[in-house]
Amino acid sequence: MFAVQNQETALDIVQDAMMKLAEKYGNHPSGEWPMLFQRILQNTIRDSFRRSKVRSLWMTLFSSFVGSDDEDTDPLDIISASSESVAFQSPQKQLEQAQILTLLEREIEKLPARQREAFLLRYWEEMGITETASIMGCSEGSVKTHCSRATHTLAVTLKAKGITL
Repeated sequence: MFAVQNQETALDIVQDAMMKLAEKYGNHPSGEWPMLFQRILQNTIRDSFRRSKVRSLWMTLFSSFVGSDDEDTDPLDIISASSESVAFQSPQKQLEQAQILTLLEREIEKLPARQREAFLLRYWEEMGITETASIMGCSEGSVKTHCSRATHTLAVTLKAKGITL
C-alpha cells in the first residue's frame, strides 16, 4: 500500500477520485459508491506515484542516452527506476528539477508529432512497445525509432542549454 506524504498531493488525489466517481458512477445506486470510491482512490494513488516516478526517471533517462546512436535500443528496457524520492530532496534540488521539467515540457512540444506521441506514451504513460504501436498505428520498430530520436534530440537540447544530469 502506498502512503502519500504531501498533504496537498493527498488532497488533490482525493479530489480527483471524487470527480471520477461523480462523473462515471453518479447514476449508480448510492450503496455501490463506497466500494467504487475505494477502488477509484486506490487507482488514483497508484497513478500519482507512477507519474511521480516517471518524472524523476527523466533525469536519469536523458543522461543515459546522450551519444546513443542505436535506434533499436529501447530506453525502458535499459533503465531501472531511481529509488530516490522527491520528498526527501532539498528544496534547491526540487526547484532545479522543477525548472528542468518545465524546460523539458517546452522542448517536448517542439518535437515532431510522431516522436512526441511515442515519447509521451512510452515514458509518461508507461505503455509497452506493443500497446504504443497499436495506439499509433505503426510497427514496434517505428515506436523504438521515434522514442530513440526523441530522447536523443531532448538530450542534445539539454546539453546545449548547459544542463548536465
